[in-house]
Amino acid sequence: MSDSPLSSISIMPVAGIPEVRSGDDISDLIVEHFVLRELDVVVVTQKIVSKSEGRVVHIDESDDAGFLDLVEKESKRTLRRRGTLRITETHHGFVCANAGIDRSNTEIGTVTLLPKDPDRSAHRIRQGIFRKTGINIAVIVTDTFGRTWRNGVTDVAIGISGLGAIADLRGLHDANGRELKATEICIADEIAAAADLVKPKSRQIPVVVVRGLDSIHFRESSVKSEVIRNPKQDLFR
Repeated sequence: MSDSPLSSISIMPVAGIPEVRSGDDISDLIVEHFVLRELDVVVVTQKIVSKSEGRVVHIDESDDAGFLDLVEKESKRTLRRRGTLRITETHHGFVCANAGIDRSNTEIGTVTLLPKDPDRSAHRIRQGIFRKTGINIAVIVTDTFGRTWRNGVTDVAIGISGLGAIADLRGLHDANGRELKATEICIADEIAAAADLVKPKSRQIPVVVVRGLDSIHFRESSVKSEVIRNPKQDLFR
């Protein structure tokens, strides 16, 4: 990978998308509410992907035991426990709170589960948009995660299609001429976090379009293959 020229990007919320139900085609909703351009990056929140795929569970909100049973079912293993909070590794390989099960912005008495295969979900949306428009774009599916040793949450990529998740800068040189030996940038997470700036939690903005990203970043990729760290390379598990 070589150095790319400096460029600016635009981050644009897609307004007007209605409440998503099971079976809805997200690519249809995006095309109906936004005019896309070649090499746009469409950032889609996990919540509407899960709803469209029927990953919604009815639950008694006062039943903590039932909620924790659901967390256990959605987890490969539990790393830490504190009260009703669990830090788990999901079957996808994500390490997050309560297996990514979300109670916010859902109907009372329901929760959403993570998509079964977020990379496949991103690819399905991308292909749907291409069939309808003939435009080559990339899609990132995002969710809100905490970070180890840091306060606050941020959006990260849990699924991707058409965009390289990691920009490998190893072998290039910094501004002082030193060779970069370990620098790998998670472009997918950077875009996910940037997109979150224009979709406040109090408003229903489930889709954002990021425009102006250098074409060098567009390639086939997946979060599973590039972002999720192999436990053998992890000093803390």
